[in-house]
Amino acid sequence: MADVNRGKRPLSPHLQIYRPQLTSVTSILTRITGNALIVASFLIVWWFLAASTSESYFNLANAVLTSWFGDLVMLGSLWALWYHTLAGIRHLIWDNAIGLDIPTAEKLGWAVVGGSVVLTILTLLLI
Repeated sequence: MADVNRGKRPLSPHLQIYRPQLTSVTSILTRITGNALIVASFLIVWWFLAASTSESYFNLANAVLTSWFGDLVMLGSLWALWYHTLAGIRHLIWDNAIGLDIPTAEKLGWAVVGGSVVLTILTLLLI
């Protein structure tokens, strides 16, 4: 039987009503960075394949990866790698039922965000 009161009930929370929490944003960002790392790995594999194919094809791939766009993609990939690693460590901590309370989860979220930025900068300085 059809629900006649469907129009009067609120639907699922929307962004105008629901304020995203840090843990939900970092969870979404973990998925995004994982997919971004796949795209970056395809670019690196393309670079290696071009190197094994011909000099002219390698020059094309190398020009793309060493351009400002390629530098931006590689910098983003470096940050995504650190972010994804730290988020994975956070999930390993949560898998052991540690830090599941809201204040600790917030601290771990900020640690992942801040730690990924700091580790990216340190990596760039050491390279």
